[in-house]
Amino acid sequence: MGSSPTFATPDPRYTLWFARTSSLFAHGPESPLMKWKGDYLFVIRNLVLKDFRIRYRNMSLGVFWSLLNPLVMLGVLVFVFTKIFTNPRPDFPVFLLCGLVPFNFFSSAWSASTTCIVDNAGLIKRVPFPREIIPISSVLATTIHLALQVLLMLGFAVAYHKTFNVYWLLLPVVWVMAIAFVCGLGLICAGLNVYLRDMRYVVDSAISVLFWLVPIFYDFALIPSRFRDVYQFNPIAALVLAQRSIILSAKAPPTTLMWKLSFSSAGMLVLGLLVFQKLKRRFYNYL
Repeated sequence: MGSSPTFATPDPRYTLWFARTSSLFAHGPESPLMKWKGDYLFVIRNLVLKDFRIRYRNMSLGVFWSLLNPLVMLGVLVFVFTKIFTNPRPDFPVFLLCGLVPFNFFSSAWSASTTCIVDNAGLIKRVPFPREIIPISSVLATTIHLALQVLLMLGFAVAYHKTFNVYWLLLPVVWVMAIAFVCGLGLICAGLNVYLRDMRYVVDSAISVLFWLVPIFYDFALIPSRFRDVYQFNPIAALVLAQRSIILSAKAPPTTLMWKLSFSSAGMLVLGLLVFQKLKRRFYNYL
């Protein structure tokens, strides 16, 4: 009589991984995919709308403050760099807006996402849902103002005879990558701010420094060659350069620039999710 075949006992780690992966594709209202289609998207939508309403509550100009801020800053910088310092660029306002719009979005989204967990402590204690939703919703709420400022920038571009070209279709691509980067950074800072409440002041100081490190009012060609490769890993600087290439030069951004932007954005998003996953376990003890 031959011996019956024996089968190796499956590794419990792979069994657990398979069970978790299979649960993602389970059917029914309790499956994770259905929650993202219904419950979680409902939470995100309401958090975005709540932030938007609170920001402009009791304001006479309302959402037009999103346009007034870059216009005032544009006017000051145009005066300084055309009347006090000579500037040969006839399209200098468009050149400036290609830098101001990304910087305004980045600074607003980073600041808002840093304090969002502490600001929503009551919601976190009462309602069970993935805590990652709150920082991501804070960033997405800022994209409403971003859309208005992008329209303003494109309006100035048309006024300065920068006609529409096929490369304008790349603008949503580079902006999605920039939003992903800010979501990752916001997740990290939001988690740290729960334990270190002065984190927001660190972010404010970093934003002040960043204003000079992003080529808002100066050309990338002025940067010494030994710093240029590293400089492009700054996704906000990379976004500014990509927009100027698309709008001012009517050509696609360099391939290396796009790779650096995508690499830094994806890396920051993954890192943010991992760090936030670790930090959120003890939120209840500090909120």
